[in-house]
Amino acid sequence: MNTDKLKILFLCTGNSCRSQMAEGFARHLKSDQLDVWSAGIERHGMNQNAIQVMKEKGIDITTHSSKLLDELADITFDYVVTVCGHAHETCPVFSGDCKMVHVGFDDPPKMAQKFDDIELQLDCYRKVRDEIEQYIQTLPQSLPDFEEN
Repeated sequence: MNTDKLKILFLCTGNSCRSQMAEGFARHLKSDQLDVWSAGIERHGMNQNAIQVMKEKGIDITTHSSKLLDELADITFDYVVTVCGHAHETCPVFSGDCKMVHVGFDDPPKMAQKFDDIELQLDCYRKVRDEIEQYIQTLPQSLPDFEEN
C-alpha cells in the first residue's frame, strides 16, 4: 500500500451497512488518496439491501465482509470515522496520532422497518447511501487537521 495515502477506518456498530457503504464509495472514488477499511464494534454480517443499493451506483461490495475492530489491530490509522451514534459513543481509544471524526448517518434498517413495501424500504437505504457518497466526495479535505503535502 502507498504510504502517502491517508489510512482511514469507517466504524459502525455492526459493520453491515453504513460503514460498508463508506468503504465502498471511498475505494471507488478516492483510492488514489485514501487506503480505507471498515469494521464494527459487533459483527452483524453484510446487509443485502446495502449491497443492492450500492450496485445501483455501480459499486460491488459483495466481496466485503463484516469485520470486528480487533481484526484490524495491526493497522495504524490516520483517521477513524464513526458513522453511527453507538459506535461514536463506544469507540475505543486509538493510540498514536490517530484522529477521531464523527459523521453520523441515519440507520437504514431501522428507517425501513416502518414500511412493508420493499421499494419504500430500499428508498431508506438509497437516502443514506447518497448522503454517504456526498460525504466521501469531500474527503480528505473535510477531515480535521488535514494538510495537503
